[in-house]
Amino acid sequence: MAKQFDQISDSHREFIQSQHIFFAGSAAPQGRVNISPKGMDCLRVLGKNRILWLNYTGSGNETAGHLKLANRMTLMWCSFETRPMIMRAYGSARTVHPRDEDWAELAGHFATPQGARQIYDMTVDMVQTSCGYAVPFFDYAGERDTLQKWTDDRGADGIPAYWEEKNQETIDGLPTGILGDGA
Repeated sequence: MAKQFDQISDSHREFIQSQHIFFAGSAAPQGRVNISPKGMDCLRVLGKNRILWLNYTGSGNETAGHLKLANRMTLMWCSFETRPMIMRAYGSARTVHPRDEDWAELAGHFATPQGARQIYDMTVDMVQTSCGYAVPFFDYAGERDTLQKWTDDRGADGIPAYWEEKNQETIDGLPTGILGDGA
């Protein structure tokens, strides 16, 4: 049933690119495990062992806080429309903020809208596929424009203010680094 691979194959890349949603998992050594659904055009496979994920502003900032303490991440895709399959990429990741030297280079892989707060640069050490036989069919109805409208309404000055108010700590009180090393 489950098969493990030491890299992202061409067929894995095709599977990733055909999915409309993925899930990101992270955890600090103590506290809650976070699993977040992600949509929009925010993920790039850059090589056989490298994935970039552009993270938009949201109500929480768990992954950034977790990665400061435990450099591990899991991404998961499920096929809801075609052949049954679940695929996970396991590895380590680093958080890149707009203030960081390599932000511009990495952000160049995306059409970066206002509200992008981090890029996760993931090194994949294992890919696992499994059957997905119990995953139901769902029809894709399209992308939501709610987040883009929300960020447009806040404006360029409103996003950092929101980060300061809502994104400096995880739900377990861990610093996320959103405003610099001290935060």
